[in-house]
Amino acid sequence: MHPQKSHAGAVLTIDLNALRANYRLLRQQAGSAACAAVLKANAYGLGADRVAPALAAEGCRHFFVAHLDEAIALRPHLPPPAEIFVLHGVPPGAEKECIVHQLIPVLNSLQQIQAWHALALEMGQALPAIVQVDTGMSRMGLSPVEVEAWLDNSAFMKSIQLLYVMSHLACAEHQDHPMNGTQLARFNALRQRLPNVAASLANSSGIFLGPDFQFDLVRPGAALYGIAPVAGAANPLQPVASLQGRILQTRLIERGDHVGYGSRYSASEQRRIATVSVGYADGWLRSMSHRGVAFIDGVAVPMVGTISMDSITLDVSAIAAERLYAGAAVDLICAQHPVDAVAELAGTIGYEVLTSLGNRYYREYVGG
Repeated sequence: MHPQKSHAGAVLTIDLNALRANYRLLRQQAGSAACAAVLKANAYGLGADRVAPALAAEGCRHFFVAHLDEAIALRPHLPPPAEIFVLHGVPPGAEKECIVHQLIPVLNSLQQIQAWHALALEMGQALPAIVQVDTGMSRMGLSPVEVEAWLDNSAFMKSIQLLYVMSHLACAEHQDHPMNGTQLARFNALRQRLPNVAASLANSSGIFLGPDFQFDLVRPGAALYGIAPVAGAANPLQPVASLQGRILQTRLIERGDHVGYGSRYSASEQRRIATVSVGYADGWLRSMSHRGVAFIDGVAVPMVGTISMDSITLDVSAIAAERLYAGAAVDLICAQHPVDAVAELAGTIGYEVLTSLGNRYYREYVGG
């Protein structure tokens, strides 16, 4: 065993074969559209430096991150012809960084378009970009008024090599949500004014809305990492991340004894309590206090007491005492208890669970 692994309080395992299988499934689901990969937030917390080459080996050539610095850090792991797109566009004054590092901005405002246009004029050539339009999320992209100003400016259109026009779906995981149809109609209306420009609308969940939403490029993120794309439906994707904590110590407590900060848990009878070396500083969300569950040899054991910064406490009374030695593994994310199940107990979504996983875990990559 690697010394760092033996010293770690918990081990986060990332299955790159499962990641690649998920990419293949999504690519197939996307029909004739190219299938990109979203690697923002360090590949949803799982390590962009390892995830990106695995997806590139599977044939992915389009990669999206949120920030310019993420893109710069990713470029050494993805030599051309892989394209890296910056979803937030470029901070003012940093446009030349995109040229230096061979990055492509997603332009979200007239200010960003103007700055990219100015650089194109300075360099004497049209520069590639994506332009994002807002179709109802009111978060990023050109507003309807800004769209008109953009389309009316012929200089912008000549200086920017428009690779795609894109927008982002707000409610795609709920397939019957009326917002999906509203956004599609607005996007199609814009596309009629740009008939020769490729288009991208579908995120992970949008891929499963069918061909009308897939256009030329789909942009899965969470689904790559095993998060269910369709609310209320069986998850067709493989889990990519699993997490095992380690028992620090166990103790017997008697009726009336309390566990954890605030003394919010009180034993109704004698119980055996195990302390495990994972806490909210490791992204094990405090909202799971008194609600979470772990597994030991396939047996569910409840979390009791308030989750601490560095530890959780489990009621392991159902587990044989000889199994509860110091250093013994406890499954926190596993096939029986995937990321989406953890998120439900935490009152959040799988995205937050994955991206919250901390830096103290020993990360072990398998496959790929």
